[in-house]
Amino acid sequence: MILILESDIDKQGPKYLSLIDYLSKLPAIQIRTHEEHGTQQVLTEIYLVGDTGALVTDDMQALPGVERVVRISREYRVLGRHKDDKRSTHFEYNGVLFSQDNLNVFAGLCAVDNPEHVEMMLRALRDNSQVCTRMGAYKPRSSPYAFQGHGKACLPYTFELAGKYGIKVIAMEVTHESHVDEIRNALDTTGSPTGVMLQIGTRNTQNFELLKAVGRQNEFPVLLKRGFGITLHESLNASEYLASEGNRKVIFGLRGMKTHHDDPHRNFVDFALVPAIKRLTRMPVCIDPSHSVGNRDRDPDGILDLFHVTAQAVVAGANMILVDFHPAPRQALVDGPQALLLAELPYFLEDVRIARGAYEARKKLRRDQPA
Repeated sequence: MILILESDIDKQGPKYLSLIDYLSKLPAIQIRTHEEHGTQQVLTEIYLVGDTGALVTDDMQALPGVERVVRISREYRVLGRHKDDKRSTHFEYNGVLFSQDNLNVFAGLCAVDNPEHVEMMLRALRDNSQVCTRMGAYKPRSSPYAFQGHGKACLPYTFELAGKYGIKVIAMEVTHESHVDEIRNALDTTGSPTGVMLQIGTRNTQNFELLKAVGRQNEFPVLLKRGFGITLHESLNASEYLASEGNRKVIFGLRGMKTHHDDPHRNFVDFALVPAIKRLTRMPVCIDPSHSVGNRDRDPDGILDLFHVTAQAVVAGANMILVDFHPAPRQALVDGPQALLLAELPYFLEDVRIARGAYEARKKLRRDQPA
């Protein structure tokens, strides 16, 4: 059960103190408190964990300071959608809104290779009115002999160049909790010219200690990719690990599944799950067409498969796109064959705009239908 308190309730006031005193005496019940800091107000949620079946919703609603009660009806306790649940499906970070109702594009380098390519990429994004990117510093690879990323060595110039070109959020994968400290230190050293969204890759979706560590910090939002060899249910529970530790700024990423059905793509594209995840949870949904398709093959009309699956996900309501670009794909140290060209960026963004327009038109069509 979740108690949504009155906005900006005084934590030292009689209402709050009386409420906490009452709740702390409930048998077999633990209480956890979480605050959501918005631009204009602070919302407090109290989670009642334990044997809540005997608690009467109307009685809890009548407690001092309680505005609304949500009875948890699904396993995804923190991030799930529950009956009569009107909690927010959005958050803001470094001036960028992430929501189940909007769309952000994170185009960039799968792996940072040198400052020149970083600057070329960021300049192209600036010139196309984009404020988000992806930049890989830490790269888990299947082979121990493959390039593993430049790590903390590339962080200072990547962050400084991001600030130079007005990039507000960089999606960056971490594979160890020490990487979070390295990112934080590099941001501090460079004067925090940009922001970072921590990315948990598909190989680490069930690295529970990493999930707990990343969840305990609230400074950076998190993009969690679906595990490539586990069920959707198991991956959604991984996102609950993050939220249960305190970080509710979580985006769920679909990046394709590794199955024997993947040919001719790198992975089996699972973007049909976009609306299902939005129905089951309050998380915005990201899609990763680059690691799903994994090539630059075209249809008879000359349209890349990568463009097609992106459009299909956007038409279904995706809220974020994580896509590989590179100024010189043949020189890329990771995943060059699937990278889009900088000259294709305006075309890609326009194709996304068309697909998003189709999604909005479909929503309007549904709203105009009789109930």
